[in-house]
Amino acid sequence: MLIDAKIKELRGWRGETFSRLRALIKQADPEVVEEVKWRKPSNPAGVPVWSHEGIICIGDTWKDHVRLTFAKGAWLNDPSGLFNASLRGNKLRAIDLREGDEVNEAALENLVKAAVALNLKSKKQR
Repeated sequence: MLIDAKIKELRGWRGETFSRLRALIKQADPEVVEEVKWRKPSNPAGVPVWSHEGIICIGDTWKDHVRLTFAKGAWLNDPSGLFNASLRGNKLRAIDLREGDEVNEAALENLVKAAVALNLKSKKQR
């Protein structure tokens, strides 16, 4: 419900993009857990998070782009080159989408599925 409110509040291309990304994540992993974390006075809406045995990705919006940050993105194979932000770290990778950008839906679904598989593998190794 909180994510619905965030999307409604965004309006325009950012709301449409965020809504489409959300739908693709849920399509890629029907068992995904969707929640809002890290609510605080400076960000009362919090941060949308999608998890499955660990965080898959985090969604955020700025004035000029929408971002999906994959918690273990550095360990995911990205043959389509979706990751275009946070490329220097040794853990996170992000996808920034600006107005007019097209989402490679199949590639995004593959990244989500790979992130879930990595989380499940990590769980088994514990």
